[in-house]
Formats: sequence, structure tokens, C-alpha cells
Amino acid sequence: MSHGHSFSQGSEVDQVLVDIADYVINWKSSSEEAFRTARYAAIDAIGCGLLALQFPECTKHLGPVVPGTVVPNGNHVPGTQFVLDPILAAFNIGCINRWLDFNDTWLGKEWGHPSDNLASVLAVAEYVSRNHETLGLKVPTMKDVLDSLIKAYEIQGVIALENSFNRVGLDHVVLVKVASTAVSTLMLGGSRQEIINAVSNAWIDGQSLRTYRHFPNTGSRKSWAAGDAASRAVRLSLMSLKGEMGYNTALTAKVWGFYDVHMKGEFFKFQRPYGSYVMENVLFKVSFPAEYHAQTSVECGVKLHEIFKSKGGVDAVQSIVIITHESAIRIIDKKGPLKNPADRDHCIQYMTAVALLEGNLVAEHYENEFVHAHPEIDRLRELMVCQENLEFSKDYLDPEKRSIANSVTITFKDGMVFKEEVQYPIGHRRRRAEAIPLIEEKFSHALKTRFPPKQVQKILSVCLNQEAFEKLPVTEFMQLFVI
Repeated sequence: MSHGHSFSQGSEVDQVLVDIADYVINWKSSSEEAFRTARYAAIDAIGCGLLALQFPECTKHLGPVVPGTVVPNGNHVPGTQFVLDPILAAFNIGCINRWLDFNDTWLGKEWGHPSDNLASVLAVAEYVSRNHETLGLKVPTMKDVLDSLIKAYEIQGVIALENSFNRVGLDHVVLVKVASTAVSTLMLGGSRQEIINAVSNAWIDGQSLRTYRHFPNTGSRKSWAAGDAASRAVRLSLMSLKGEMGYNTALTAKVWGFYDVHMKGEFFKFQRPYGSYVMENVLFKVSFPAEYHAQTSVECGVKLHEIFKSKGGVDAVQSIVIITHESAIRIIDKKGPLKNPADRDHCIQYMTAVALLEGNLVAEHYENEFVHAHPEIDRLRELMVCQENLEFSKDYLDPEKRSIANSVTITFKDGMVFKEEVQYPIGHRRRRAEAIPLIEEKFSHALKTRFPPKQVQKILSVCLNQEAFEKLPVTEFMQLFVI
């Protein structure tokens, strides 16, 4: 029996599925801010991926599953010579972009990294472009990529605002899978029903547990989980285009639906309709490759570095108090041994200690060699206490503020007390003007780690110019990043 494009029979389609499909098909952004921010989000994520190519633990996951596989008209992975099918390309791009925990962030009752969706968007955009070239059709431009990225951000971010997956043990990459599936199906030419079919399958997939993000199992899967979700999204989208059926009550079905199985019977809540709010308010990681709830704590540590050093360092410290918000307490307040870089970049005490000691925080500070050379980090951690400030927690969820506040207070043995407090990290919308030059500098630095000067300048001339960027065909854009 052929299922064709049909749904399972017997009930109306879940409204969540309908709303997502109608949004990706019908909504058109007129927000210059959204498109401008999307360009910065795209180049920032690509830059993070280029930086990750310096780490063998990341690059071991890249390339074809079977060495030597050749894919005609295949997809490129920025900064490499790999040419892959779109499913595997999405995994590769997602893996490198996320590896260093340096790409953008979204915070609500659920957390996440919306630029994880760039992996599927770029892979599908190039796949469609190569096919169009072969058929003599118009090739999509990078403005089409930005449009899809805005929509993927919005789906992931709006659902995350009022719905906590972490409280039921699920990882936030479920939202990457759902958002990427929706926009990928549209980019592939899918109909409204095909989008709904694909998204319903994304919801009923087995979803990733947060096991790998928390003690005692924190590990490197958190660095490739988004790539895994993005690649699955492309797979489900391609299946839908071949006529794979959908499931009209994937969320609401009693006993077997997503709500009953995963959410304790609770239906999703929504704070706002889909638009471009998430892209306009996304949080960039500008200065530090650190879990976002610790960004302002690290900034406090950097500000206190000179005082800390002049007072005699760790030997002169009586105590350190980090005042933070509830989400930080739950995710990154850690005691005891830290086993690996993935463990360390999710420990607010570790990151703040390094900032105090070094006056900075870079990816290399999470590696074993650095840790073994600096036993004073753990000595500082033992002196630290984390406490929740209820006002910080309230402002964190306030849609008009969305602060990520931390303060660090050091009491020295001589009785002197020094405190720094930062409400909004530099990547916050309220500090966007301050952040943009640093985002450009971060991207330029990443390019220089992978490409010769002439190629760097060619890339920058396009990527730092909104009009030139939007007009560039996707195939030409991807070719810029081939080594």
C-alpha cells in the first residue's frame, strides 16, 4: 500500500505543525535588522567552524563515512576539501560550527544555539543550487539562505521561550531538528503538507537526552549533537519529498504522542507568534568560548584580573562569591573533578577562575595541557560559592530585558573586598553596536587560521558587505571557503 503524501487517519492535524508550516511558507521579513543580524550570525558560525578545524578531536568526525567516496555535484564543508552528500554535509558543518561552544545562543525556559540550523540550511541550499545549475534553473542566493535562517531561528527560539525540555531530560537539539526540518523541506520545494509531514516525523523521532551535558557524564557528544540533529533534519526533509507520510497528532496523541511521552502531558505554551524576534534578539558569543550563562561572570573575572594579580593571586584570596541566576545554577555550577574540555566549558567556577588568572578565556584554556600546568585553577574553584539572585532570574526571563547577569565578589585575606557585576554580555542586543566590530574581528581571525591572505580578503569583501553578500549565488559563496 502506498502512503503517498497522506497523513495517518482519524483526527485533525496538530496546530503546532500547521503553524510551523504556514509560517515558513507565508511569512516574509521586512526587517533590515533581522537580515543584517542573520548575516553576522552566519559568518560568525562559519568562523567558529574554521577555528574548530585546529582540533583533532573535532576533525576525526569529518569527511565521508567510507574514505574515498565521491559525490557528483556534492556539498562543500567550509575550510576543507570534502565534497559530501547533503545529509553528511549537514553533520560535518554542524559538528565544526558547534565544537568550540563559540557560536550564538538563545535563552528562555529552554536554551540552545540557533546557528546550529545553519548546517542544514547551507547543506540544502548548496544541494538545491547544484541541482538547479545542472537543470539550467536560477540558483538561490545568500539572501535566500538568510531568509531560511531567520525562520529556523524563529521556530527554535519561540518554542524555547516558554517550554522547558531540559526539565524532562531532553536536549535542546530537538528544536534544531524540528526547525531545520521545516525550512529544509521548504527549500527543497516541499508543499505545505510535505512540510507538515516532515515536521511531524521530527517530533516523533527518538530525542537526545541531556546525559552528555551533565555530571557525571559530560562529554564531547554535546559538540556534535547539533550536527546530528541537522543531518537528521535533512534526511527527514528528503524523505518527505519522496512521499513519506506524516502523523497528524504526533504531539497530542494520547499515551503515544510527544506531549504524553516526553512532556508529562503538558501542551506547549507560546509567548508570541512567529516573526523575526529571535534573530533580532539573538545572543552572540563575542569574546569568550564559554557556555552563555557564564559569559558575564567571565567578563567580571577579566575586569578583576589586574586587582587579583596585584594582590598576590590565589594565595591572597579568602573567598569568591558568584551571584548568578537559576539557569546557571542548574547547568554550570559544578564541584569536584572536571574530566575533559566539555566538562570544563560547562563549569562557571572553572571559567571564572581562568579569567581571573589569565585576564582572558580562549579555547586552548580547556585543554588538558593547560589544566595540568595550572593547578591553581582548582584551588580557586574550592574558594568559590555560587548563589542565586532572584531578581537576576526574573530579568533573565523578562522578554523586554533578557539579561544574563552575574556578579563576582572577591574577599582577600587582608579584608579588602572587590566586586564586579555585568547585567548584559557583549553579545546581547543592548550591546550590539559594541559587539559588531568584535564579531568582524573574530571572523577575520578565524579566516586567517585557514586561508592565505588573498583568499581572506576576498571572503571579507563579500561577507562584510550586506548587499554583496545577499546577491551572491550560494554555489559561489561555498566555493569561497574551499581550501
